[in-house]
Amino acid sequence: MDTITCGEHLTQLTRRTLLFPINCYLVREEDDLTLVDTGLAGSAPAILEAARTLRAPIRRIVLTHVHMDHAGSLDALHAALPEAEVIVSTREARLLARDFSLDANEPQVKVRGGFPVCATRPTRTVAPGERIGSLEVIAAPGHTPGQVAFLDIRNRNLIAGDAISTHFGIAVAGISKMLFPFVAMGTWDKPTALRTAQALRALDPARLAVGHGPVLEQPAAAMDAAITEATRRFGGRASRAA
Repeated sequence: MDTITCGEHLTQLTRRTLLFPINCYLVREEDDLTLVDTGLAGSAPAILEAARTLRAPIRRIVLTHVHMDHAGSLDALHAALPEAEVIVSTREARLLARDFSLDANEPQVKVRGGFPVCATRPTRTVAPGERIGSLEVIAAPGHTPGQVAFLDIRNRNLIAGDAISTHFGIAVAGISKMLFPFVAMGTWDKPTALRTAQALRALDPARLAVGHGPVLEQPAAAMDAAITEATRRFGGRASRAA
């Protein structure tokens, strides 16, 4: 697993598979670490080793969403770190329990993507606007109904899950790239994903950290380009849905 330091508080951990890179992140607080996402099954040993290298314990495991490439090692990490909090958005917790039903006010589109069978249940669920240490929970639905992003209030690092990808170029969830179609294939509702990308851009992040691809420094122009492309592709549907 590759490890890249991104400023003072953020470390990107990347597992490279035959198909695409998969990122999770360690966020340093004063005396401990928050792990954002857990990668595919089998990623736990490398994640634990990265934390040991940083010489701080993982106190919290938080998930942007619960697709198998983000929650696949949750059970293994929970077994290794039984005292660590497990934090998921209230809406996404239903998907973790394999409840794929939709609320009446949500787009009635089948939830897509692969979901692992997890025995672990959240010790805490959160809603947008709440805080997890230095991370503010930001609503980021579209790729899944309950996906969230996390904005570090100290430095405006934004961990966006699969709301946006940067592998083979930046793209809003739902945009299929010839060499990287997988985020689009797993996206639930494209118009919602576009509105989420617009909302994340409005946060004016200093860094953009995503589930697949490199961290972008000063990502405003790149995010604008991705939103323009997504608007061209399915913006009309977003306007009608709104």
